[in-house]
Amino acid sequence: MPLEIVTVPCLSDNYAYLAHDVATGATAVVDVPEAAPILNALSARGWRASHILITHHHGDHIDGVPSLAAATGARVIGAAADAHRLPPLDEAVTAGDTVRIGMCRGTVIDVSGHTIGHIAYHFADSGIVFTGDSLMALGCGRLFEGTAHQMWDSLCRLAALPPETLVCSGHEYTQSNARFALTIEPGNAALAARAKSVDAARAKGRATVPSTLAEELATNPFLRARLAEVKTALGMQGAGDAEVFAEIRARKDRF
Repeated sequence: MPLEIVTVPCLSDNYAYLAHDVATGATAVVDVPEAAPILNALSARGWRASHILITHHHGDHIDGVPSLAAATGARVIGAAADAHRLPPLDEAVTAGDTVRIGMCRGTVIDVSGHTIGHIAYHFADSGIVFTGDSLMALGCGRLFEGTAHQMWDSLCRLAALPPETLVCSGHEYTQSNARFALTIEPGNAALAARAKSVDAARAKGRATVPSTLAEELATNPFLRARLAEVKTALGMQGAGDAEVFAEIRARKDRF
């Protein structure tokens, strides 16, 4: 059976995720901005955290890990390359490694760019990828440590997953990301429709993540840097894909 996913709002605009294997009762928590909302979400369902999966080292993704691990005894998993700045790990993983949550198997993907050592977790049988601050709904993370080429390569790895894959990203930034995306592709009908849907969801206080990879491929400017129409809109005909991505990222940083 596929993992059951629960989106847990944390802090002002972060999300953690519960990933529950119904067959065994194993439950992973993906990123822990703070422990209390996650413990409440677990308690409300009668679940106990068995694993904590960390995507990267930023405090708004790990600050609650020690408290949650102490309260639940969950096994803490994170990137070997990031271990020196993560909470103590029970399991250090690298790209291509397998992570098991009960009967469900996930694969570690290197998505460096936002940070060096950032990883994603792809559970193919469940059709889910946990991307942290790499690929986000209508956006991507700022390049705090990596280069534009690194981030573009990371996004290409994620873009190659099946289009029906559910993208579980780490923040509620979708509304502002949509406003920016429309400055790149104002004539993209799918983007305009999605922006209206996002506005309606936020007006009702609903989360706009997870999203599907198909939605991101159709509307997320950072995934669309390779397309001729996007290059033309930017006046960058003939430029390399990573160069176009870098220009979009630079524009977003100034937005």
